[in-house]
Amino acid sequence: MTLLLFLHIAGSLLFLGNIITAAFWKVRADVRGDAAEIHRTVNNVMLADYAFTLPGLLLLIVTGSLMAAKGGYSLAGLNWLTASLILFGITGVLWLAVLIPLQRGMIRLSRQALENGTISAAYKKLSAYWAVFGILATLLPLFILYFMVSKPF
Repeated sequence: MTLLLFLHIAGSLLFLGNIITAAFWKVRADVRGDAAEIHRTVNNVMLADYAFTLPGLLLLIVTGSLMAAKGGYSLAGLNWLTASLILFGITGVLWLAVLIPLQRGMIRLSRQALENGTISAAYKKLSAYWAVFGILATLLPLFILYFMVSKPF
């Protein structure tokens, strides 16, 4: 169980660490307004999602499932575990249905900005949506982390 817990915490670090640092670099690039830097950054955000967020996510799912089964935790009723799973599911839907399509759009629009030298209003709109939904998709895992550590109910 100690190895599973270690791997679960490592998954959490990969997952949360990447989504927080990716947002930092993305916002920083947008503030600077340089088309080349923005394009590199949005490409690297997507790359980092594949390199860090996805492996972290897989570690969380596999180790969390194994620890819940070994620990005999119930999924009946609303408790810290079921609340965490609900929030985790909402986070996944946000990433798959909203954030990844926004990231792809920002990559496409930032590539166009390289060609014409101007960051478009369309890019700025997608970026604003990405910021709003990204904040939500970052806060939810932080609540999950709190539930996992404190087991408040």
